[in-house]
Amino acid sequence: MLLEALSTARDLGRLQDIASVLIRHGLGDAVRRLGLARIFDRAGKAINWKAPQGLAKDPQLRLREALEELGPTFVKVGQMLSARPDLLPPTWTDELAGLQQHANSIPYEDIREQLVEDLGAEPEEVFSSFDQTPLAAASIAQVHRATLLTGEEVILKIRRPGIREVVEADLRLITRLAERMEERLPELRRYRPRNLIRQFGRSLRNELDLRIEAKNAERLRDNLPEDSGIVVPRIFPKWTRERLCVMEYLEGSSLHEWLHDEARDEETSAHVAELGCDTILRMVFVDGCFHADPHPGNILLLRDGRLGLVDFGMVGFLPETRRSEFLELLVSVINQDLVEVVDILTEWSDGKTDTELLSQDCAAFIERYNGLSLEQIDTTEMLGELTTLLRENDLFLPGDVALLLKVFITLDGLGRTLAPDFVMATHVEPFAKLAWEKEHSPLAVLRRSAKEAGSLLASLPGDLKQIMHWAKRGKLHVNIDVERLERFGQRLDHSANRLTVGIVTAALIIGTSICLTVSGGPRIAGMPLFGLLGFGSSLVGGVCLLWSILRSPKV
Repeated sequence: MLLEALSTARDLGRLQDIASVLIRHGLGDAVRRLGLARIFDRAGKAINWKAPQGLAKDPQLRLREALEELGPTFVKVGQMLSARPDLLPPTWTDELAGLQQHANSIPYEDIREQLVEDLGAEPEEVFSSFDQTPLAAASIAQVHRATLLTGEEVILKIRRPGIREVVEADLRLITRLAERMEERLPELRRYRPRNLIRQFGRSLRNELDLRIEAKNAERLRDNLPEDSGIVVPRIFPKWTRERLCVMEYLEGSSLHEWLHDEARDEETSAHVAELGCDTILRMVFVDGCFHADPHPGNILLLRDGRLGLVDFGMVGFLPETRRSEFLELLVSVINQDLVEVVDILTEWSDGKTDTELLSQDCAAFIERYNGLSLEQIDTTEMLGELTTLLRENDLFLPGDVALLLKVFITLDGLGRTLAPDFVMATHVEPFAKLAWEKEHSPLAVLRRSAKEAGSLLASLPGDLKQIMHWAKRGKLHVNIDVERLERFGQRLDHSANRLTVGIVTAALIIGTSICLTVSGGPRIAGMPLFGLLGFGSSLVGGVCLLWSILRSPKV
């Protein structure tokens, strides 16, 4: 029960705020269907059911506005859903992608105490200068510029005081609401809200820990070649904590600012599009660790012509097995291997679907791009059709693959904005080919085989020991599932019943025949009464047995 699960009166008050905001934005039907009104009645609280505002607006716009009003946790929920085109149609994902993380900055006096705790010293003892006016402020943290005593220019990303407690309280409520959605809203059950919120909670908690963001930045920085033309800021681990991340300051303008500069030249735009796209694709196909939020605000155009990447709170990881599956899907589409395409999609989704209908949709999808050159393929359109295919067949992508598709769509859109003749598919081909050759090289196959064999041999003694342990204790069971075995048992049971009825009927016939020869006892029409009753019972049993045999299905 949701009411019993609320740990504090503050949680109940927050739930009341959530319900009121949803009602105000015309989403009161969800409040009723989730049973929240009854919960507040039981708790002795009332909901304000004033007439909703803006009902003429599209529902996706009303949802976005409600999430923005509910605060940072719900904004993050909306952003997570905007990255799941396999779950929501483009009109919804596009609207939710517009959710803003910008927030009012916190005065320096309100964060100074926390900053001193994390630095272990007064800021004046660590920095020769510290700009108390933040460069930017978001829902989780805000950024200040400073200079170390060594003269190095740095950026301090400082987590908002008290934000973890707010997020944890909201996550408790969202988790309970997700459970009620699955129970009370059958049309949302297919989206598996509990699984989505569990993954979301894990991702958001990682984002709250700025040490993880620092680790992500260092990993991306180590993976990049020295001549890549990309700069990832250096982390200063001495000053980095859970609530504080200190990194190198990169001098340059964001692509968001540069795109609005009328003086920008086309040659530089094309170079930026190609360099940025190739860098992210290399991260995906070669490194398996990629920047998962490459929007214009997170990419800097440095003065020396290189590109700088910032904000590493959202980083995607693609294990070797997943990369292999993704490459297998690409190759299967190119080779028109329908069976392999269907197998990979159903294995990824782990859901129940009409395989025949899915095969028909996949065949149409493959045929749609058959014979087209890479220059003729619109990556965004192709991925959009793929996600539509998944939604219509009630299939779901793993979180890492869904995030990857979102990154591809973002890269394609950014590339076309920078250079109208940009074709992402031509950039994907060489990296996909390189990764495919690497995955299927004799050395890689031998390495995987040795790893799997080693894993099998390592676990074999323990498995055998466990089997022997069960056998000694008499707990070893062997389950055999033979096709039609259950039906055969039912037929055998029916046959035994008929045989029993037949034997009883035959016994009655013999017994009543003996009774007819007895001279004593009551008689009807000159015949013994007990003999007539026996013959009547035998007749009924015989007819029932014959009817059962005639009605039984033939095998």
